[in-house]
Amino acid sequence: MSIQEHYEKEHDVDYIKGPTSDVIEICGQVADMDVVHLTLAEKSYGDSWKRRGGVGAFMMLARKWDRLENQVSRLGWDVFKACTEDTRPEGVIDDIRDLRRYLTLVEAELLRQERNGKIS
Repeated sequence: MSIQEHYEKEHDVDYIKGPTSDVIEICGQVADMDVVHLTLAEKSYGDSWKRRGGVGAFMMLARKWDRLENQVSRLGWDVFKACTEDTRPEGVIDDIRDLRRYLTLVEAELLRQERNGKIS
């Protein structure tokens, strides 16, 4: 199944009717804010996140994960506690946001390449 076909299958939302939980509603807000932050970052940095190709993009993801793993391991792997206790602007939640946004960029790039007929 192509990335596009998978995307279309996952986004056939006819079965989602009625109210959703508050966490799912918040997910929508998080996704909206990610688009805002990714847009601002693109204006500043362009596509530097993929400049070194797929290996470079993976290593960027790995570095973010390594940072997150290092911070959360100190608190017995409790990610909620780690976020609550680390209130620095560059703290655990910042690494979570960065990782999520980079993962979004990777998936979007794969979909873009497939749509353009060139998966690299």
